Amino acid sequence: MEQKEKGFIPVMLTPFKDNGEIDYDVLTKLTETYLQAGAKGLFANCLSSEMFELSDNERLQLIKHVIKIVNGAVPVVATGTFGGPIAQQAEFVKKVSDTGTNAVIVITGLLADEKEADAIFDERVFQLFDLTGNIPLGFYECPVPYKRVLSPQQLIRFVDSGRVIYHKDTCLDIEQVKEKLKAGNHHPEFGLYDAYMGHAVDTLRAGSAGLSCIQGNYFPELIVWLCDNYANQHLQQEVGLVQQFLIDNMDVMHNVYPIVAKYYLNKRGLNISTFTRRNVGTFTNAIQTKIDGLYTDYANLQSQIGIEVQVY
Repeated sequence: MEQKEKGFIPVMLTPFKDNGEIDYDVLTKLTETYLQAGAKGLFANCLSSEMFELSDNERLQLIKHVIKIVNGAVPVVATGTFGGPIAQQAEFVKKVSDTGTNAVIVITGLLADEKEADAIFDERVFQLFDLTGNIPLGFYECPVPYKRVLSPQQLIRFVDSGRVIYHKDTCLDIEQVKEKLKAGNHHPEFGLYDAYMGHAVDTLRAGSAGLSCIQGNYFPELIVWLCDNYANQHLQQEVGLVQQFLIDNMDVMHNVYPIVAKYYLNKRGLNISTFTRRNVGTFTNAIQTKIDGLYTDYANLQSQIGIEVQVY
């Protein structure tokens, strides 16, 4: 995903109807909402999209729909590996690429079992490269089925192949992120997007291409604002407020996610059902109360830093 300026890449939700079918009308509105907020790209068919609960056909149709709505306005990446033999994964990578994605994302935890050595993982990565022609690829250190974190040395080697242009990082370690950023030293088309908002400002200052986080499914305009203003010397007090807000509310935004994110967006005016296919737990009254509090706290933050309130 070639990009010079810092950018926010939303990890997209999948709206469902109450009967469990994908709600493409709401998906259209949600896609437009991300774009209106200033997203520099979209990550469709990811964990936030409940990708493991979708059929292959649904995955492809969802990606095609997003690409149709985006209409070239920003790049779109999407997951293309869902386990099985590498040859089988390569075939689906090709199908995802054929939808028109700018890069196909590889789930690190699906190329090798948790106890298998890095050498085996690396061998399968290059096997996947060989089987997928010149399709641009990316990595996602997805926590499901388990989180396999790439070492800086691995990422640098993969990027040096010329095939990898995107990396969604979930290592949660700013020093490791800094080392991984060296992968882009000779490859300006490569971008590392950090998922961990506990060090959002630090990762932007270190040279990441931007942020790709679940917090963008609550207030995408805030993450865009942070990407745009993290280095603005006249707004460092406000930047500090945003960083602390993200830290303080980390737990509440993760609890029974993505139900909570859908509930929050509904409060903001998006007519999205809280139905999810993933079993993430029960959306209790106590959790709802905390999300209602988050809604109020964000309204206060908006007024403090001067972000215009968006009505969906």
